[in-house]
Amino acid sequence: MRENIEMPMAPNGEECLPVLIVEDSENAAAMLEIALQEISGVQVLVASSGVEALRILSTLRVSAVVTDLNMPRMDGFELIRRIRENGDLAALPVVVVSADTDPATPARVAQLGISAFFPKPYSPAQVRRTLEQLLHVPAR
Repeated sequence: MRENIEMPMAPNGEECLPVLIVEDSENAAAMLEIALQEISGVQVLVASSGVEALRILSTLRVSAVVTDLNMPRMDGFELIRRIRENGDLAALPVVVVSADTDPATPARVAQLGISAFFPKPYSPAQVRRTLEQLLHVPAR
């Protein structure tokens, strides 16, 4: 059970919808961040590894995770597995963006209970639209 979990607040003092991007490529993370900042009420957080993501998830309540699969220290498969095994996080929407070319990858991540899978190259706008639907936020 997580204790002392903070809910990030918007500058106007209202609760926001924090979305965690887990991506070791700075360029890919920045591209996603720009796209997701267009979602009304969303605050974007970025982690460069699964280890860092788990640390953030242990202290902040997030509304969704967008993760790459191929990262150092802990890959996205292990991150998703740990999210799904944690009772407090198990229902968290997880969107995967990956350059993994293994034809078995979409089925592997689907078995982990992801919400959506986008092979790279992907459209950041499509990821944004998917998150809007998952978070029940009206599209702009």
